[in-house]
Amino acid sequence: MVEVRYFAAIADAVGKSSEHLDLPTGSTVADLRRALTAGYGPGLDPMLKVCAFLIGDELTRDESAALTPRVDVLPPFAGG
Repeated sequence: MVEVRYFAAIADAVGKSSEHLDLPTGSTVADLRRALTAGYGPGLDPMLKVCAFLIGDELTRDESAALTPRVDVLPPFAGG
């Protein structure tokens, strides 16, 4: 089970700020993207491609990064 928290535009796109997904141990960012695209439709994938994922204390866009029990999905932010 992975708690996925959404922020800014991605939260608006999925219509919630968080949810729990039943992903197997050893799942990766790529697995999470596939699950979210399957659940919310292919229109979400272009947004997910530009998102960063906060896994533990590491911000990554690496598709092969292993998920932790909580993952934050962060779209690009404007401003400085």
